[in-house]
Amino acid sequence: MKRTVDKPFLMITSILVLLGFFLFVSASLGLLAREGIEFSSVLFNQIVFGLIGGSLAMYFTSRINYSFWRKYSFYFFLAALLITAAVFIPGIGRTANGATRWISIGPLPSFQPVELLKLGFVIYLAAWISGVKGKIRTFQYGFLPLILVIGIISGLLLLQPDTGSVLVIAVAGLAMFVTAGGRWRDVFIAGLIGIIFLAGLAYSRPYIFDRIETFIKPGEDLQGSSYQLNQSLIAIGSGQIFGRGFGQSVQKFNYLPEPIGDSIFAVAAEEWGFVGSTVLIFLFLAFAIRGLKIATWSSDIFGGLLATGIVILITVQSLVNIASMLGVFPLTGMPLLFVSHGGTALFFAMAEVGIILNISKQRQLT
Repeated sequence: MKRTVDKPFLMITSILVLLGFFLFVSASLGLLAREGIEFSSVLFNQIVFGLIGGSLAMYFTSRINYSFWRKYSFYFFLAALLITAAVFIPGIGRTANGATRWISIGPLPSFQPVELLKLGFVIYLAAWISGVKGKIRTFQYGFLPLILVIGIISGLLLLQPDTGSVLVIAVAGLAMFVTAGGRWRDVFIAGLIGIIFLAGLAYSRPYIFDRIETFIKPGEDLQGSSYQLNQSLIAIGSGQIFGRGFGQSVQKFNYLPEPIGDSIFAVAAEEWGFVGSTVLIFLFLAFAIRGLKIATWSSDIFGGLLATGIVILITVQSLVNIASMLGVFPLTGMPLLFVSHGGTALFFAMAEVGIILNISKQRQLT
């Protein structure tokens, strides 16, 4: 039987990438009114390193048998940890807006190694769980290793700091744990640990407390901590049912912080209205549903868990971004995948899609 990838999943991804690119171009026009940012440079990086590089990555990963990742999972995860830790090396790591999350070497474009770490974590956890099989319900082989690995990653990322990525990784790990048959009691315990940990972070790090306070009281401090949320709500509300029209957003000009970054959904809602932004949300939901179906069709545990982990990584991050712009979740600063500025995020998201496509292709041989 001829090996072919799952066409519906490929089509959903292609539509997301295409719509995301047009929205990014429109949002980027807002940079023309801002000093110190070059429109052509931002657009060039997104096209070359994100769109073209990501397409090539998706093509190659879709042709690599997914069992390859299981064989080298530990080394891949270890390398991802070390590369992520390299952001703290003077001369290599780059700091922006109070966070040290980028690696920049000479004339090469900077990139965020956390995207590599997310993929490395999912691959390693899928390999670990598929190896222990029925022992996943035990403390020694199931819950304890999961908490230890998430704890190591959290410690590394919180030094940057990058709380949003910790949240996404933890959710993906717990989803894979439950999918493999892990006990809900352990998930509940992990949730309590997370709440206590978050409370400690909010107490020790004022910016986290400010985001939680903004979420609870969005109408206070409109020119301070609540500024981004309220500008986002203004943009979303002004889009009404059908939007102002492509390229017609007003908020992207000197009002919305990061109009090409984590605020880009607000630009989409302003230009495309309720109808267009709802379509975008449903595309992410369709991506999740089809991706999880591919996971259930996998011929082995590793493939199913790997597909599940990748789908959760992409959809949770994207839906959390949208929810934070709507004011139903605290601001996290995470980008909207396939849409927001960030060549690294787009590159790895498309590479991860390629892995799922390969899993769907291998299923047809059984």
